[in-house]
Amino acid sequence: MARVDRYLLSQFLVLFGFFSLVLVAIFWINRAVVLFDRLIADGQTALVFLEFTALGLPKLISTVLPISTFAAAVYVTNRMTSDSELTVLQATGTGPWRLARPVLLYGVLVALAMAVLMNFLVPLAQSELKQREKEISQNVTARLLTEGTFLHPTDQVTFYTRLIDEDGVLRDVFLSDRRNATRGVIYTAAEAYLVRNGEATTLIMVDGLAQRLNRADQRLSTANFADFSFDISGLVSGVAASDVDIRNMVTPGLLSDWDALAARAGETRGDIATEVHSRFARPLFCVIAALVGFATLLIGGFSRFGIWREIVIAFGLLIALDGTRGTLVSMVKADAQLWPILYLPSGIGAAIVALMLLHATRPNWAARFKRTPATP
Repeated sequence: MARVDRYLLSQFLVLFGFFSLVLVAIFWINRAVVLFDRLIADGQTALVFLEFTALGLPKLISTVLPISTFAAAVYVTNRMTSDSELTVLQATGTGPWRLARPVLLYGVLVALAMAVLMNFLVPLAQSELKQREKEISQNVTARLLTEGTFLHPTDQVTFYTRLIDEDGVLRDVFLSDRRNATRGVIYTAAEAYLVRNGEATTLIMVDGLAQRLNRADQRLSTANFADFSFDISGLVSGVAASDVDIRNMVTPGLLSDWDALAARAGETRGDIATEVHSRFARPLFCVIAALVGFATLLIGGFSRFGIWREIVIAFGLLIALDGTRGTLVSMVKADAQLWPILYLPSGIGAAIVALMLLHATRPNWAARFKRTPATP
């Protein structure tokens, strides 16, 4: 590798690391505040918060990598233009295609890192995160044993206990069950106990009152009870979902027998095709992001007023290319045979970059098409 290539590549990688660190920190803080609030409110420890944060980092990093790639390419190109480094290189005979070589290598390195994240680290982390969320959702102590607070294990259930004794007895319990659309039931009890039996969890209420409202005729029925058992396993575990989630599977597990996998996961072939090819299309887009940022600023040339116009154009071009992804994903989900169009933004971006580099190589190419006036 030539010295100039090593120099440019080192500049790109250093700035890429800086922008990635800053963006990950910003996104992490925004998500960590909400996550911390939810976990601590549910009675979890700080260690659980740190575990959830660590498991969410791979997905967060994969989100910011394309942005960091583009930002580093734009920043380094802008700085080298302002310092006349690109002007010196071009004056020594280094053409635009030659200058784009370290940019391409930089984009490929980022794309490889992105591919490892998308195909292995993110699915594994998301799978573990889902498992931990399931374990915590089944932890009745964390969900229900919070005294003096109205809790909502689901949207249709409200639970309250005034006091929890040291021996685990719940005092002055209130439970509102509105899951049945035709009637709602409110239970109040002086005492209650939580009993675990394998996977099942039962709330035993003692010395209480049950009030049932029939919404059809607005009739209220009441009944006193000495003891009453209420199965709360469904409240804690929620609605059972499929054990197979294609988003939590590594890519090698998605490459064969799509029909059987779709049946097990409750998805369509289009969903699987979208998930598989998105894991390759998004890393490839990192290469295009780097080249678009470099080529757009390169054709702008040197200006004492800066090249902010080119930066805005490059950013708008990147947004336009990435903005088509939503429409393309919908089309592939509807028809799995259309999976090649997921690579269309990268293909269009590569064509635009090639045209830009051609224009930078021959800036006066348009003059050839102008007719020269005939001499008398």
